[in-house]
Amino acid sequence: MHLSLRKPFLEQSGYNVIGVSTAQEALRVLREAPVCATITDHFLHGTTGAQLAREMKRLKPEVPIILYLGTVPERLLGADVFINKSESAHTFLRIVGEVVDRYRS
Repeated sequence: MHLSLRKPFLEQSGYNVIGVSTAQEALRVLREAPVCATITDHFLHGTTGAQLAREMKRLKPEVPIILYLGTVPERLLGADVFINKSESAHTFLRIVGEVVDRYRS
């Protein structure tokens, strides 16, 4: 839900956002589409963002994974970066931009 609220900000900033509702859909999109970064919530139906991040890294280790969660993790749990859900839209976009820029470099 929180990510769906951030989608308009990403699109207004020029990002092409592919929204999915399941981990299986996310993995399919990652396999089939050109993706420069992924953002996943930590709590998913049937899995966690950390588990999904590990599966995504096995498929495409070069694609950065952003874990979007409500608490600061002790470790990144398979993701490259985390964004706290309490961050402002401006900070959210800045972090996503930094991750995408690093991927493109």
